[in-house]
Amino acid sequence: MKTLVVHPDDRSTDFLKGIYSDLQDKTVITNGVSKTQLRKDIENHDRIICCGHGSPMGLLSVGQFPDSGLYIIDDSMVESLRNKSNTLYIWCYSNEFVQRHGLTGLNCQMLISSVDEAWMYGFWDVEWDTIRESNESFSSIVAKYMNEPIEIMYIEVLKEYGELAKANPIATFNFKRLYLSQPQPSAYSHKVGKIL
Repeated sequence: MKTLVVHPDDRSTDFLKGIYSDLQDKTVITNGVSKTQLRKDIENHDRIICCGHGSPMGLLSVGQFPDSGLYIIDDSMVESLRNKSNTLYIWCYSNEFVQRHGLTGLNCQMLISSVDEAWMYGFWDVEWDTIRESNESFSSIVAKYMNEPIEIMYIEVLKEYGELAKANPIATFNFKRLYLSQPQPSAYSHKVGKIL
C-alpha cells in the first residue's frame, strides 16, 4: 500500500513521526510542496496520513509550504481525499473538518500534547512525563495497527490507549476525543464516551 504522509515540519509534533516511521513504501511531505503537487500526490497514493497542528478548517502549514496560506490541507483538498478510506486526520478538531466534508478515516477533537494545552484544559498539576507518555503511547499504538483495516485499527487503538487512559489523565482526555468516520453508519462510527 502506497502511503502519503503530510506532516508539516514542527518540533512540537515530532512525536507523531512514530505513527509512520516504520511504514514501507511511503512518501513523507514536510515542506516546500505546492498545493497543486500535493493534490496529485494524494490522488496517487492509497493511504493518506495527515498530522500536525490544525483547526476545523484544516491542517496548518506552519509556514512550511510556499503557496498554501494558513492551511496545507483545507477545503481545496477535499475532492482528492474523498475516495480515500484508510486516512488518518490527526490534528486538533480534524473531526469537524472530516464531518463537514463527509470524509472517511480516523480523526479527533482536541488532543492535548503539550503543557500549555494541558493548562488550557485545567490540568494545572500535570507533569511533562505524563504528557510525553500519552503522546508516545498514542503514536506507537497507532503504528502497531497501521496495516489493519481502519475499523480494526480504531478498535485496537481504543483498547490499548484506553488501558493507559485508566491511569494517565491526559490519555483519558484524549481517548474520549478519538473518532472513526465512515460514509455509512456502522458499529464503529461513534463517539467514545467511556473507557473500555
